[in-house]
Amino acid sequence: MFLTCEGTLGVVPGTTVDYNNGPANFHAGYQQIQGINLGYLQIDGTQMFALAQVLSDLFKDIPRTTISKKMETLKIKSRRCDLAELRTLKAIRSVPTRAVKCSLISKADLEALCTSCESLGPRP
Repeated sequence: MFLTCEGTLGVVPGTTVDYNNGPANFHAGYQQIQGINLGYLQIDGTQMFALAQVLSDLFKDIPRTTISKKMETLKIKSRRCDLAELRTLKAIRSVPTRAVKCSLISKADLEALCTSCESLGPRP
């Protein structure tokens, strides 16, 4: 498998930040995917990645329309994050501080998308 965990929040490997007050129940961290550190939220046992960061950092050499078509073909759905999740993604610098919304994609869907896009663009 091509996904490896390199630590959480750039602090000590295995350390997480929990957000258990109110309706939010998640923690945040970083995962290295194809040599790129991507921030994630662990929500209800599922790692979710900011689609904006995935597109800008991981698939920067592939047109967004191509990625959208791949996601449609693979039946990959993204979900909108709530305000607490958006603030956390901003804090770990996965989305720009000016962002007003963000979509999330699961780790399993990201793996499928990476596999599907392997031949489309140059890789680091």
